[in-house]
Amino acid sequence: MSSPHQAGSLPPASQKLARSLRPRHLSMIALGGAIGAGLLVASSTAIVTAGPAVILTYLLAGGVLVLVMRMLGEMSARTPETGSFSVYARRFIGPWAGFSVGWLYWWFWSVTVAIEATAAAQIVTAWLPALPQWLLALVFVLAFMGLNLLSVRSYGEAEFWFSSIKVGAIAVIIVVGVLALLGIIPSSTASWGNYSASGGFFPHGGGAVFAALLAVIFSMFGAEIATVAAGESSNPAVAVTKAVRSVMFRVLFFYVGSMAVTLLVIPWTAVTGGVSPFVTMFEVLGIPWAGLVMNVVVLTALLSCLNASLYAASRMVFALAEQGDAPATFSQVSSTRAPQNAIVLSSLIGLASVLLNYFMPDQVFALLVNSTGGVGIFVWLIVAVSHLRSRRLLPARSEQSALYSPGWPWVNYLLVSALVALLIYMGVTEAHRLEVLISLAVALTLSLIGFRVHTGGPENGIK
Repeated sequence: MSSPHQAGSLPPASQKLARSLRPRHLSMIALGGAIGAGLLVASSTAIVTAGPAVILTYLLAGGVLVLVMRMLGEMSARTPETGSFSVYARRFIGPWAGFSVGWLYWWFWSVTVAIEATAAAQIVTAWLPALPQWLLALVFVLAFMGLNLLSVRSYGEAEFWFSSIKVGAIAVIIVVGVLALLGIIPSSTASWGNYSASGGFFPHGGGAVFAALLAVIFSMFGAEIATVAAGESSNPAVAVTKAVRSVMFRVLFFYVGSMAVTLLVIPWTAVTGGVSPFVTMFEVLGIPWAGLVMNVVVLTALLSCLNASLYAASRMVFALAEQGDAPATFSQVSSTRAPQNAIVLSSLIGLASVLLNYFMPDQVFALLVNSTGGVGIFVWLIVAVSHLRSRRLLPARSEQSALYSPGWPWVNYLLVSALVALLIYMGVTEAHRLEVLISLAVALTLSLIGFRVHTGGPENGIK
């Protein structure tokens, strides 16, 4: 399959994506992708699993995120592309790799559109039970489809403010916790002894640190969207450098900081799985309306993720079309220079998934959700391998560069080994076996299609 835009026949400016995203947009897009309901609510499951040692789990997961973002950021700063790691996989591994990881990523975010819309609708129907949940989910998807069709600037502004609310909420959580520890806010439970009480720092043993890793690392997937968006910024190299550097430290601060402070204010045994640990902390401190306020924040996080999901899915299929791995119609842009057909396609997948959730929630929709379970790890694996190859295929770059990833190639080998071990762990764990097997089947199918589409397979890639 040949690219619709061959060398020497580049599309005119009117057919290219608008470059209207600013560095502040990219920084918040990265934070918004990594900070969501996974931290605000699902972190309670990790706490129940590991106790106070969950802080180490977040440090480990954060370390993995830092390594991935440094590698991806280095490649993005050198050659910013809307397709990001899909384009790099194509360039440094082979056309089949770019094809398979691009479509896998598109599938993941298209299905996530429905997941986030459904979760957001559940919160709203708790307030307005007369409204059908499926109808609200459809409305959310259509609303964000319209927002994305307006312009990339509309998406960037919406994501900036959504992410600002999430970041502001976590900052408040940390500040309130610190004030409770200092005694400024009266508390009968805030104590440094919470780390050693109720079974000690490792109440379920050291292995629990790794048992909780799966849920934690999944909650951080999405930060890489900033490198996908880099191609639509006015100064891509500078913007992606700032975004990647900020997300590495801010995510660690917000994730680790919020966990560390919360588990000092309340004992880990007070946390209930499925209930936000921050709501529990506010309730213990006697702060009114904690549950309602946190539900509003979680709703904001879900809508932010829905917005980001639709953006990431549409840009990936746009990039696939640019590379010749999707029908050329998906590389067409509107008068506002937004990839209208790519946005509509991704929205339709989300709408179809919402309807499947309504009609067949225990069959087809569950299968769709499971098909995305291991995608994040597959994508990060591709990033590590692409970066490994890029150093061998591109001219040497100074170690003084802003996003130079140190430790090559051994850090790459370490990261690949860790991610493969995580997939194996998912495969032998009953709770995650089905999702990793389905995700693996989808990935293998796409890889085989990629081989068939690009006859000759990986030898078509850069040597």
